Amino acid sequence: MSIASDRTVTDLYPTRGAAEAFIGRKDPVVWSEPGTPGPFWARELEQFDRDGFLPVEQLITPAEVETYRTEMDRLLADPAVRADDRSIVERKSGSVRSVFEVHRISEVFAELAADPRIADRARQILGSDVYVHQSRINLKPGFGATGFYWHSDFETWHAEDGLPHMRTVSVSIALTPNYATNGGLMIMPGSHRTFLGCAGETPEDNYKRSLQMQVAGTPSDEALSKFASACGIRLFTGEAGSATWFDCNAMHGSGDNITPYPRSNVFLVFNSVENRPVAPFAAPVRRPSYIASRDFTPVG
Repeated sequence: MSIASDRTVTDLYPTRGAAEAFIGRKDPVVWSEPGTPGPFWARELEQFDRDGFLPVEQLITPAEVETYRTEMDRLLADPAVRADDRSIVERKSGSVRSVFEVHRISEVFAELAADPRIADRARQILGSDVYVHQSRINLKPGFGATGFYWHSDFETWHAEDGLPHMRTVSVSIALTPNYATNGGLMIMPGSHRTFLGCAGETPEDNYKRSLQMQVAGTPSDEALSKFASACGIRLFTGEAGSATWFDCNAMHGSGDNITPYPRSNVFLVFNSVENRPVAPFAAPVRRPSYIASRDFTPVG
Protein backbone atom coordinates (compact mmCIF):
# COMPACT_ATOMS: atom_id res chain seq x y z
CA MET A 1 0.00 0.00 0.00
CA SER A 2 1.33 3.43 -0.87
CA ILE A 3 2.00 6.28 1.53
CA ALA A 4 0.22 9.48 0.69
CA SER A 5 2.36 12.38 -0.47
CA ASP A 6 -0.43 14.91 0.09
CA ARG A 7 1.17 17.99 1.59
CA THR A 8 -2.21 19.55 2.30
CA VAL A 9 -2.09 17.69 5.62
CA THR A 10 -1.66 20.31 8.34
CA ASP A 11 1.59 20.05 10.26
CA LEU A 12 0.42 20.30 13.85
CA TYR A 13 3.88 19.72 15.27
CA PRO A 14 6.60 21.64 13.37
CA THR A 15 10.11 20.43 14.12
CA ARG A 16 13.70 20.43 12.81
CA GLY A 17 13.57 24.19 12.22
CA ALA A 18 15.90 27.04 13.10
CA ALA A 19 15.07 26.97 16.81
CA GLU A 20 13.42 24.76 19.42
CA ALA A 21 9.73 25.30 20.10
CA PHE A 22 7.43 24.10 22.89
CA ILE A 23 4.01 23.20 21.43
CA GLY A 24 0.99 22.10 23.43
CA ARG A 25 -0.41 18.72 22.50
CA LYS A 26 -3.25 18.93 19.95
CA ASP A 27 -4.36 15.28 20.19
CA PRO A 28 -6.00 13.11 22.84
CA VAL A 29 -3.86 10.72 24.87
CA VAL A 30 -6.55 8.05 25.28
CA TRP A 31 -8.66 7.96 22.12
CA SER A 32 -11.34 5.47 23.13
CA GLU A 33 -14.61 6.59 24.70
CA PRO A 34 -14.88 6.29 28.50
CA GLY A 35 -16.21 2.89 29.44
CA THR A 36 -14.89 1.17 26.33
CA PRO A 37 -14.27 -2.47 27.37
CA GLY A 38 -10.74 -3.82 27.35
CA PRO A 39 -7.92 -5.18 29.51
CA PHE A 40 -7.18 -1.81 31.14
CA TRP A 41 -9.28 -0.67 34.08
CA ALA A 42 -10.74 2.84 33.84
CA ARG A 43 -8.40 4.03 36.60
CA GLU A 44 -5.42 2.67 34.65
CA LEU A 45 -6.41 4.61 31.55
CA GLU A 46 -6.79 7.71 33.72
CA GLN A 47 -3.25 7.15 35.01
CA PHE A 48 -1.95 6.67 31.47
CA ASP A 49 -3.71 9.85 30.35
CA ARG A 50 -2.17 11.80 33.24
CA ASP A 51 1.38 10.43 33.25
CA GLY A 52 1.89 9.22 29.68
CA PHE A 53 2.86 5.73 30.81
CA LEU A 54 1.59 2.73 32.69
CA PRO A 55 3.66 -0.16 34.11
CA VAL A 56 2.18 -3.67 34.13
CA GLU A 57 3.72 -5.93 36.75
CA GLN A 58 3.36 -9.16 34.75
CA LEU A 59 2.17 -8.95 31.17
CA ILE A 60 3.55 -12.35 30.14
CA THR A 61 4.24 -15.44 32.25
CA PRO A 62 7.66 -16.81 33.27
CA ALA A 63 7.19 -19.73 30.87
CA GLU A 64 6.46 -17.31 28.03
CA VAL A 65 9.53 -15.27 28.95
CA GLU A 66 11.66 -18.36 28.40
CA THR A 67 10.01 -18.94 25.01
CA TYR A 68 10.77 -15.41 23.85
CA ARG A 69 14.30 -15.44 25.24
CA THR A 70 14.99 -18.69 23.39
CA GLU A 71 13.68 -17.14 20.19
CA MET A 72 15.74 -14.00 20.79
CA ASP A 73 18.88 -16.10 21.26
CA ARG A 74 18.09 -18.01 18.08
CA LEU A 75 17.85 -14.80 16.08
CA LEU A 76 21.05 -13.40 17.55
CA ALA A 77 22.95 -16.60 16.76
CA ASP A 78 21.88 -16.52 13.11
CA PRO A 79 24.66 -14.99 10.96
CA ALA A 80 22.09 -13.95 8.36
CA VAL A 81 20.19 -11.91 10.94
CA ARG A 82 23.36 -10.20 12.18
CA ALA A 83 24.37 -9.32 8.62
CA ASP A 84 20.92 -7.97 7.76
CA ASP A 85 20.21 -4.24 7.75
CA ARG A 86 17.58 -4.90 10.41
CA SER A 87 20.35 -5.52 12.95
CA ILE A 88 22.02 -2.50 14.54
CA VAL A 89 25.52 -3.27 15.77
CA GLU A 90 27.21 -1.19 18.45
CA ARG A 91 30.36 0.46 17.15
CA LYS A 92 32.54 0.05 20.22
CA SER A 93 31.78 -3.53 21.24
CA GLY A 94 30.52 -5.05 18.01
CA SER A 95 27.50 -6.35 19.93
CA VAL A 96 24.04 -6.34 18.40
CA ARG A 97 22.09 -3.49 19.95
CA SER A 98 18.72 -3.94 18.21
CA VAL A 99 17.02 -6.24 15.74
CA PHE A 100 14.14 -4.57 13.90
CA GLU A 101 10.97 -5.99 12.39
CA VAL A 102 11.06 -9.07 14.62
CA HIS A 103 7.32 -9.58 14.13
CA ARG A 104 8.08 -10.26 10.45
CA ILE A 105 11.19 -12.41 10.71
CA SER A 106 9.86 -14.51 13.60
CA GLU A 107 6.50 -16.25 13.91
CA VAL A 108 7.02 -16.37 17.67
CA PHE A 109 7.21 -12.57 17.94
CA ALA A 110 4.41 -12.16 15.39
CA GLU A 111 2.16 -14.12 17.76
CA LEU A 112 3.25 -11.90 20.64
CA ALA A 113 2.32 -8.73 18.73
CA ALA A 114 -1.15 -10.14 18.00
CA ASP A 115 -1.72 -11.49 21.52
CA PRO A 116 -4.99 -10.04 22.88
CA ARG A 117 -3.28 -9.08 26.14
CA ILE A 118 -1.15 -6.70 24.07
CA ALA A 119 -3.12 -5.81 20.94
CA ASP A 120 -6.36 -5.23 22.88
CA ARG A 121 -4.57 -2.79 25.20
CA ALA A 122 -3.23 -0.89 22.20
CA ARG A 123 -6.70 -0.78 20.64
CA GLN A 124 -8.18 0.43 23.93
CA ILE A 125 -5.73 3.33 24.16
CA LEU A 126 -5.89 4.32 20.50
CA GLY A 127 -9.62 3.80 20.02
CA SER A 128 -9.37 1.91 16.74
CA ASP A 129 -7.83 -1.07 15.01
CA VAL A 130 -4.04 -0.95 15.10
CA TYR A 131 -1.10 -2.15 13.05
CA VAL A 132 2.55 -2.60 14.02
CA HIS A 133 4.43 0.55 13.04
CA GLN A 134 7.69 -0.82 14.40
CA SER A 135 8.98 -3.82 16.33
CA ARG A 136 12.40 -4.66 17.65
CA ILE A 137 14.44 -6.44 20.26
CA ASN A 138 16.54 -4.04 22.32
CA LEU A 139 19.66 -5.47 23.91
CA LYS A 140 22.04 -4.08 26.49
CA PRO A 141 24.73 -6.65 27.24
CA GLY A 142 26.66 -6.04 30.43
CA PHE A 143 30.00 -4.28 30.80
CA GLY A 144 29.51 -1.14 28.79
CA ALA A 145 26.47 -1.23 26.50
CA THR A 146 25.57 2.36 25.72
CA GLY A 147 22.28 4.01 26.57
CA PHE A 148 19.96 6.07 24.42
CA TYR A 149 19.71 9.81 24.93
CA TRP A 150 16.54 11.68 25.87
CA HIS A 151 14.01 11.99 23.06
CA SER A 152 10.36 11.83 22.04
CA ASP A 153 9.65 8.99 19.65
CA PHE A 154 6.86 10.96 18.02
CA GLU A 155 9.27 13.74 17.09
CA THR A 156 11.14 11.25 14.90
CA TRP A 157 8.06 9.39 13.69
CA HIS A 158 6.48 12.71 12.69
CA ALA A 159 9.59 14.25 11.16
CA GLU A 160 10.98 11.18 9.38
CA ASP A 161 8.07 8.73 9.01
CA GLY A 162 5.22 11.17 8.40
CA LEU A 163 2.85 10.18 11.23
CA PRO A 164 0.48 13.18 11.38
CA HIS A 165 -1.06 12.66 14.83
CA MET A 166 -0.06 11.43 18.28
CA ARG A 167 -2.11 8.25 17.95
CA THR A 168 0.66 5.75 18.54
CA VAL A 169 1.59 3.76 21.64
CA SER A 170 4.58 1.63 22.62
CA VAL A 171 5.09 -1.27 24.98
CA SER A 172 8.46 -2.44 26.26
CA ILE A 173 8.34 -6.00 27.60
CA ALA A 174 11.20 -7.16 29.80
CA LEU A 175 12.85 -10.47 28.87
CA THR A 176 15.47 -10.07 31.60
CA PRO A 177 15.21 -8.31 34.96
CA ASN A 178 15.30 -4.53 34.60
CA TYR A 179 17.25 -3.22 37.57
CA ALA A 180 17.86 0.35 38.66
CA THR A 181 21.51 -0.24 37.72
CA ASN A 182 21.52 -1.91 34.28
CA GLY A 183 20.39 0.91 32.04
CA GLY A 184 16.65 0.92 32.64
CA LEU A 185 14.04 3.05 30.92
CA MET A 186 13.48 6.57 32.29
CA ILE A 187 10.41 8.67 31.48
CA MET A 188 9.43 12.21 32.47
CA PRO A 189 5.82 11.97 33.77
CA GLY A 190 3.48 14.39 32.02
CA SER A 191 6.02 15.29 29.33
CA HIS A 192 3.71 13.79 26.71
CA ARG A 193 1.48 16.88 27.02
CA THR A 194 4.08 19.13 25.38
CA PHE A 195 5.72 18.55 22.01
CA LEU A 196 9.29 19.78 21.65
CA GLY A 197 10.05 20.87 18.12
CA CYS A 198 13.79 20.32 17.84
CA ALA A 199 16.30 22.54 16.07
CA GLY A 200 18.39 21.55 13.06
CA GLU A 201 17.78 19.89 9.70
CA THR A 202 17.55 16.15 9.12
CA PRO A 203 20.54 14.74 7.21
CA GLU A 204 19.83 12.37 4.34
CA ASP A 205 19.74 8.74 5.50
CA ASN A 206 19.81 10.02 9.07
CA TYR A 207 18.44 6.69 10.31
CA LYS A 208 21.78 4.97 9.61
CA ARG A 209 23.41 7.06 12.35
CA SER A 210 20.46 7.80 14.62
CA LEU A 211 19.81 4.14 15.42
CA GLN A 212 23.29 3.94 16.94
CA MET A 213 23.52 7.48 18.32
CA GLN A 214 20.82 10.06 17.83
CA VAL A 215 21.81 13.61 16.85
CA ALA A 216 18.95 15.08 14.78
CA GLY A 217 15.84 15.40 16.91
CA THR A 218 17.80 15.59 20.17
CA PRO A 219 16.58 18.14 22.74
CA SER A 220 18.94 20.77 24.08
CA ASP A 221 20.18 20.68 27.67
CA GLU A 222 18.07 23.76 28.39
CA ALA A 223 14.88 22.16 27.09
CA LEU A 224 15.53 18.93 28.98
CA SER A 225 16.14 20.89 32.16
CA LYS A 226 12.75 22.57 31.77
CA PHE A 227 11.02 19.25 31.23
CA ALA A 228 12.79 17.61 34.17
CA SER A 229 12.04 20.55 36.46
CA ALA A 230 8.35 20.48 35.55
CA CYS A 231 7.85 16.72 35.31
CA GLY A 232 10.54 14.89 37.27
CA ILE A 233 11.99 11.56 36.14
CA ARG A 234 10.67 8.04 36.75
CA LEU A 235 12.97 5.01 36.44
CA PHE A 236 11.31 1.71 35.56
CA THR A 237 12.40 -1.58 37.07
CA GLY A 238 10.74 -4.96 36.99
CA GLU A 239 11.11 -8.68 36.70
CA ALA A 240 11.21 -10.46 33.37
CA GLY A 241 7.67 -10.51 32.03
CA SER A 242 6.83 -7.02 33.29
CA ALA A 243 6.08 -4.25 30.82
CA THR A 244 5.80 -0.50 30.44
CA TRP A 245 3.23 1.08 28.13
CA PHE A 246 4.07 4.64 27.14
CA ASP A 247 2.73 7.38 24.92
CA CYS A 248 4.51 8.23 21.69
CA ASN A 249 5.37 11.76 22.86
CA ALA A 250 6.71 10.87 26.31
CA MET A 251 10.22 12.20 26.84
CA HIS A 252 12.34 9.17 27.67
CA GLY A 253 15.84 7.73 27.55
CA SER A 254 18.09 5.17 29.17
CA GLY A 255 21.57 5.04 30.63
CA ASP A 256 24.60 2.85 29.94
CA ASN A 257 24.77 -0.66 31.34
CA ILE A 258 28.12 -1.06 33.08
CA THR A 259 26.91 -3.93 35.28
CA PRO A 260 27.42 -7.65 34.53
CA TYR A 261 23.65 -8.05 34.15
CA PRO A 262 22.27 -7.90 30.60
CA ARG A 263 19.03 -6.07 29.87
CA SER A 264 16.86 -7.29 26.99
CA ASN A 265 13.40 -6.07 26.02
CA VAL A 266 10.91 -6.60 23.22
CA PHE A 267 9.65 -3.26 21.94
CA LEU A 268 6.35 -3.07 20.01
CA VAL A 269 4.89 0.11 18.53
CA PHE A 270 1.22 0.20 17.54
CA ASN A 271 -0.25 2.92 15.35
CA SER A 272 -3.93 3.55 14.66
CA VAL A 273 -5.08 2.48 11.20
CA GLU A 274 -6.67 5.94 11.08
CA ASN A 275 -3.26 7.62 11.49
CA ARG A 276 -1.52 6.38 8.37
CA PRO A 277 1.71 8.16 7.47
CA VAL A 278 1.98 10.82 4.82
CA ALA A 279 5.22 12.19 3.38
CA PRO A 280 7.82 12.97 6.09
CA PHE A 281 7.27 16.37 7.68
CA ALA A 282 10.95 17.19 8.18
CA ALA A 283 13.16 14.71 6.32
CA PRO A 284 14.28 14.36 2.68
CA VAL A 285 13.43 10.65 2.44
CA ARG A 286 11.33 8.08 4.26
CA ARG A 287 13.00 5.59 6.54
CA PRO A 288 13.04 1.95 5.37
CA SER A 289 9.93 -0.17 5.88
CA TYR A 290 11.67 -2.39 8.44
CA ILE A 291 11.87 0.69 10.69
CA ALA A 292 8.57 2.33 9.76
CA SER A 293 6.10 -0.18 8.37
CA ARG A 294 4.22 0.40 5.15
CA ASP A 295 1.91 -2.54 5.82
CA PHE A 296 -1.20 -1.20 7.55
CA THR A 297 -2.92 -4.55 8.00
CA PRO A 298 -4.62 -4.59 11.43
CA VAL A 299 -3.18 -7.05 13.94
CA GLY A 300 -5.28 -9.81 15.41
